[in-house]
Amino acid sequence: MQISRSEQKRRVKEIEQLVAELVRLPPQTLRQAQVPDEFRQLLLEAAALRGGVRQRQIKYLTKMVQQYPLEGLYDLIGRHRGNALAARKQMHALEFYRDALINEALEQQERCRQSGNDWEEQWTGETLSALQAEMPEIDPLALARLAALFARTRNPRYSREIFRYLRSIQEMRQRQGNRSGKE
Repeated sequence: MQISRSEQKRRVKEIEQLVAELVRLPPQTLRQAQVPDEFRQLLLEAAALRGGVRQRQIKYLTKMVQQYPLEGLYDLIGRHRGNALAARKQMHALEFYRDALINEALEQQERCRQSGNDWEEQWTGETLSALQAEMPEIDPLALARLAALFARTRNPRYSREIFRYLRSIQEMRQRQGNRSGKE
């Protein structure tokens, strides 16, 4: 599954927002972050900066932070600033999967049309495989059917159903994660 340049830019922008939130955290909270000391020191220094200098430093830190696992940083922000940033990141990931699934269905439908074959609702593809690896709970046949219905009719209802289905799986996984974390 190839990521477009626009999607790459969106992902970097999300990480930049994460770094901006990290810079806004109080110093004692930043000291708890699971990052190397050098990066922590740069975050503390960036907090004291203002204006364009701060923005340039945030962009520099964005490039640096991409080499570290981000989930712990999103958890840190969630504990101190709320989960809006992590929720927005998850929503963008679901939108990306939905769009990739629909685009792949449209491409497969076009290939079948050009070769004169009948296109079936139970098709397989790279995006479905990636989704199943990411979320083993999904029903790939249901997603393939919804994507095929969208490709055939271009009715946005099916696109919304794909998103709702993926979001319901994600929410179920989060509830299960919260339950296992409390036990």
